[in-house]
Amino acid sequence: MDNQSMSRRARHEQIKATQNQPRGPKKPQKPRKRRKIWRWIFVILLIALIIGGIVFSRVLSNVHRSVDNMQRSAKITKARDVKQVVKDGKPFSVLVLGTDTGALERDRTGLTDSMMLITINPKTKQTTMMSIPRDIMVAVVGAEHTFPQKLNAAFPIAGVGGAMMTLQNYLNVPIDFYALVNMGGLEKLIDQVGGVKVASPLTFTYTADEDVSPATYKFVKGQERFQYAKDGKNFKTYTTMNGNAALSFSRMRYDDPKGDYGRQLRQRMVLKALLKKSASVSTLLNAKFMASISKNVKTDLSYNEMIKVAQKYMSATKNQVSDNIQGTGDMYNGISYQMVKETEKQRVTNKLRQSLDLAPKTTGKQFGGAVPAISYGIAETNLNGINETLDPQ
Repeated sequence: MDNQSMSRRARHEQIKATQNQPRGPKKPQKPRKRRKIWRWIFVILLIALIIGGIVFSRVLSNVHRSVDNMQRSAKITKARDVKQVVKDGKPFSVLVLGTDTGALERDRTGLTDSMMLITINPKTKQTTMMSIPRDIMVAVVGAEHTFPQKLNAAFPIAGVGGAMMTLQNYLNVPIDFYALVNMGGLEKLIDQVGGVKVASPLTFTYTADEDVSPATYKFVKGQERFQYAKDGKNFKTYTTMNGNAALSFSRMRYDDPKGDYGRQLRQRMVLKALLKKSASVSTLLNAKFMASISKNVKTDLSYNEMIKVAQKYMSATKNQVSDNIQGTGDMYNGISYQMVKETEKQRVTNKLRQSLDLAPKTTGKQFGGAVPAISYGIAETNLNGINETLDPQ
């Protein structure tokens, strides 16, 4: 037997001897039960994340769909690049136009009896709400031949773009976007957020239309508490306004000593309260809330712009400043108009441009649009205590 064979046999015997030796105590194994628990926890978390992602994507899809449903172009050339303004997080403006369609048993359509120019400044974290008198005498841009008109007629005459351009020219303030709101829809939005609380600036009783319904509200100056009777007799006390109560509160005009200006104040108060209740991500991602908005609001803000607004501008809605253009009533050809002095227009222009971080400029044209040549024959008329000749602009 050669040396190589002997060497292999020796190694084999050595390995065999080692295998036959008694082994030491076995090491304790980790319990498999603990590993199973962690495995199940991981699976449950994974499932939760998947379901959460699906739900969140569906919610975003619903929001996107709702925004698409309410988006309508103003069909005008804007004064500045509004997409870049929002992308850069700069202050922007929105003209809010409220119609009476479907509100409080009213069937009149077209006129925008509620108008506010709202500016949102993320740098100062401030929202400025400027109420616009509906009866201001204007020459509607795109329909100057119909001069004179009231500002609230600009929308039915020349569309939302005509209303935007007329007011923009009137104040010399860029209007970046618009929101056309059905006041009946505002009622539904308030219901969606669970109602609002507003302290009344005056004491008054309001019945929308006794011929239709005797339902009556009683509001008390300085108090959030109010009373309501569906039958007009048996009153109950409430502290939170639902949509109908808020709309009744903001709609009354004839019993307010300030007239339409008093109504504008109450409208701003309701809108402020609604902004505070709705300015949260959870509310904006609420499918019912967004569906209600899509049915009752039209705007030219895109989905991406709304997302950026929610990301960059939300904090500005918590600090709100309200104001209004103050005019004076006067009659012309048997029709009542609101005439605004240049000093008041300049004050409003200054305030709005400052809220947009824009340099001061002279206020806009006297009537917004250009007065047509045919109106040369309108001689000097004593409007607002000032002799004014209506010259073409």
